[in-house]
Amino acid sequence: MQETTPTLQDQAAYWDGWNSRARSGHLPPTSRRQGELVEDLVAGLGRRDLEIIDVGCGTGWMSERLLPFGRVLGVDITAATIAQAAARVPQARFLCADIHDAGLPVAHFDVAVCLEVLAHVSEQPAFVRRLATLLRPGGCLILATQNRPVLERWSAVSSPDRHQIRHWVDRGELRTLLEPCFEQVRIRSIVPVGDRGLLRLVNSPRLNAALARLVDPARIERVKERCMLGHSLVATATRRGGRSVTSPRR
Repeated sequence: MQETTPTLQDQAAYWDGWNSRARSGHLPPTSRRQGELVEDLVAGLGRRDLEIIDVGCGTGWMSERLLPFGRVLGVDITAATIAQAAARVPQARFLCADIHDAGLPVAHFDVAVCLEVLAHVSEQPAFVRRLATLLRPGGCLILATQNRPVLERWSAVSSPDRHQIRHWVDRGELRTLLEPCFEQVRIRSIVPVGDRGLLRLVNSPRLNAALARLVDPARIERVKERCMLGHSLVATATRRGGRSVTSPRR
């Protein structure tokens, strides 16, 4: 547990550096899977006139994929990264700001997408409430965050940087955070990882290679995801108080 919370400026500098290293080239498998899933979920709403906010948009890679479905605003605290996003996706709008202080319109957006941000904010309940205020009643939240029980059992994860907030959650904690402001909460996991404890056996290359002779490897992966053994938790939820965003506007 961190004794002091890094300043917003220190966090922004850290994430600018992280994005330049981790998001300037090919996306890692977890991000690719998140992107595919988010795109499918938004496409399933059956709309092309959506107001969409991409919170913690980074380099704009997800914002770009959301453009076919409406107008996209990407928001992040990292100035250099936001400049990169604006150059990469000129069709979207981008804002360098903290969503709590940005003067964003209340009850304006049909969809809020938030990928791997929740674990890096100091006040998670307040952050979730803010996401809810940005959405119209009935608006859709798609939120992905790190799956604590799995990542605590994966040796590839390094210790957090002193300028990085890290507060992973499990499925129950995520549901508890969302349910005061959202209904129809559904949580799944994606991209199985881990090599400690039981996960050492579950993800054993030798065992999985043997199983693959009998069962489609994709089916094995989906079973692990249903057992909540994925790297990421992905939640979909509807803001309380209105019709679903799948209903056309009057």
